[in-house]
Amino acid sequence: MTERLPLFPLGTVLFPGLVLPLHLFEERYRLLIGDLLERPEPRGFGVVGIELGHEVGEDAARRLAGIGCLAELREARRHPDGRYDIVTTGTRRFRVKELDRSRPYLQGEVEFLPEEPGAEPGPAARRVRRLFRLYRERLSATGAGPVDDPDLPDDPVALSYLIAASVVLDGHEKQRLLECEDAALRLAAERELLVRENRILDALPMIPAGQFLDGSFTLN
Repeated sequence: MTERLPLFPLGTVLFPGLVLPLHLFEERYRLLIGDLLERPEPRGFGVVGIELGHEVGEDAARRLAGIGCLAELREARRHPDGRYDIVTTGTRRFRVKELDRSRPYLQGEVEFLPEEPGAEPGPAARRVRRLFRLYRERLSATGAGPVDDPDLPDDPVALSYLIAASVVLDGHEKQRLLECEDAALRLAAERELLVRENRILDALPMIPAGQFLDGSFTLN
């Protein structure tokens, strides 16, 4: 069974459970939020990664990822000139089945995906917890000051998404983590990535941590 969603192509990968603030100035996205605010709660749109193209401009996103995440609208503040500052939370993953470009903003028929722990996620979760704590310690030691250590949830699905969002990776690797079929597979992939990142931080101790960190506020 599919559902129609307004879609928001972004260079940022959104994960379930994570907060995404956005500043919206393009007319099509101002229209999207205006339409959403006329609907009953919960209100949401699909965030889909851009595989080819850019966030801004007509026909900027020429190729999109096949799997995205539903962003539920939590706060919306409209500026006098029509721009919006919004806060969203990722909730559910979906697969894009069909795109509709007939409106000012993109829409799609999507199929929501199940969230499964997978086969024996416990051992993988324990290894990833250890590697992630080591990663945060090494990132903090690069010279940009302390790095906040987030509380790590017990649930393997929630843990896998928090780790995916917290480790500094390129967009393709983040998208690959989003697309993992279950938490056990995602945690196994994160273990390999954390081993690699820890080796990099060991080899480059003098590079400031700020050079690695993602921004928390995306302009569109």
